[in-house]
Amino acid sequence: MKLRPRLLVISLAVSLALSVGLGIAITRSGNSTASPVSVDDEVVIDTNGTFPTPGIATNAAVQGTALPDVSVQTLQGDDITTADLVGQPLVINVWGSTCGPCKQELPDFAAAQKIYGDQVRFVGIDYLPASDREERFARDRGVQYELLYDGNGEFISTVGIAAFPVTLFITADGTIVKQTGLLDEAKLSALIESELL
Repeated sequence: MKLRPRLLVISLAVSLALSVGLGIAITRSGNSTASPVSVDDEVVIDTNGTFPTPGIATNAAVQGTALPDVSVQTLQGDDITTADLVGQPLVINVWGSTCGPCKQELPDFAAAQKIYGDQVRFVGIDYLPASDREERFARDRGVQYELLYDGNGEFISTVGIAAFPVTLFITADGTIVKQTGLLDEAKLSALIESELL
């Protein structure tokens, strides 16, 4: 196939003219009432402070609020309200077998429960539906404390949990005094000592 130089030049010229014309048309169709930005339109922040970078998943701040009264389930499917858990210092660990950090911290919770279990009630609330597999997952990592399930998501949505794991430290009167993410045994023990005992 042989290209004709004259036809190629004419085609390029027509394309250029159409592109320029289209650009002018788009520019003229814009908002003609908009005023140019002036120096007076600048925003000045005159206070010192921190501005958090937005994250993908952020848990609601619940420190200082009452533990919401919602239903969770036992392995057998029986309903238990979270109000029934209140009455002594309480540590609620929200976890699931699909969460890598949850898997990492379960043995630390099992170890802390052996030390503080007479003074503090430990409860694991799994965000997945009740199943023998979930139960075995925790028990294989040394967990002997009470396991409940939030398969319908009522607990996590009411508390505003978006990222896992989450641990809530709750006083005997039902007030959430601390909320944390991933913990090891030393940090967990320190928080139990400072917040609950």
